[in-house]
Amino acid sequence: MAGRLPILLSLVAWALFWEVATQIADSTMFPPLSAILVTIGEVVQLTSFQNALVVTARSFALGMALALAVGIPVGALMGRFEAADKILNVWVNIFISAPLTAVVPALMPLLGIGEATVVATVFLFAVWVIIIDTREGICGVSPSLVEMARSNGATRWQMFWKILLPSAMPEVMTGIRLGVVRGVKGVIIGQIVIALVGFGALFETYLQTFQMTRFWALVLVVFTLGFVLVELVGLFEKRLTRHAKSR
Repeated sequence: MAGRLPILLSLVAWALFWEVATQIADSTMFPPLSAILVTIGEVVQLTSFQNALVVTARSFALGMALALAVGIPVGALMGRFEAADKILNVWVNIFISAPLTAVVPALMPLLGIGEATVVATVFLFAVWVIIIDTREGICGVSPSLVEMARSNGATRWQMFWKILLPSAMPEVMTGIRLGVVRGVKGVIIGQIVIALVGFGALFETYLQTFQMTRFWALVLVVFTLGFVLVELVGLFEKRLTRHAKSR
């Protein structure tokens, strides 16, 4: 609890500053935090919000599933085989450093203006960091473990599932956690750029009709959902990688 105290104090200070500053400024663009918190209770009960949440969660889940299905095997391939690493490493580094937000409009002619583009955006935002961290984890596996598995006649499939992946799990989980962070950004950015599905449609509606209290309420809800999701992945990561201390 003591470790959480600075975080709680900073949040309280930020909330007080927002409330006081907006009360003094009396701006319609930035409503008081107290009004926004009341509006959150109203927004989450709206059918439009619940439908948007379902669409957003589905797009995020599909995009992350694809990122995991591609990222972990590709990262493992790069970590195990030098030729694959040389060929793929440059492309991974290009995409992880590229401004992917600019790529989203380019996906629309290929995938259409809909959920498929959002799924692809989540995938592009998340997959590269998963690849990099998986690669680092596989590269860090002790050669003695690999030799022991070979001497006992382990197949490549058995070596991957029983030796390489468990030993690299701390780095893999770090990549997944960072991938979730980037995936949350990707799903919101994709929906805002398209502005026709999920939370992106709600953001667009609230801005066009100048419902700023609802707009900021939705912003806080999205921030909270993203934070809770990342924290849950972090807890799962701690449980799954306890063996790392003795590695």
